[in-house]
Amino acid sequence: MPAKQLVNPLKYLREAVNSRIYVRLKDGTEYVGVLVATDNTMNLMLDDAIQVADGGKRLVARMGRLLVKGAMVEIISFNPEEAVDVEVLGG
Repeated sequence: MPAKQLVNPLKYLREAVNSRIYVRLKDGTEYVGVLVATDNTMNLMLDDAIQVADGGKRLVARMGRLLVKGAMVEIISFNPEEAVDVEVLGG
């Protein structure tokens, strides 16, 4: 069986720059926004960020530009439409 080549997950994060992503923090806070920048410690800068709750069912606040400390990130989804309610994203 051939050995699988490991891929650094930061590669996928860097490829997602200028895309809308979903981020859940370790404290349960959830955000959706356009990824503007990231670094080697997974700090994230989001534009047009919104805070959502209840698994994306409820809009909590419009945040604008947001900086998320990488150590606080629990989950990142590159398909926010699947992670949260599409009506919240559009509204």
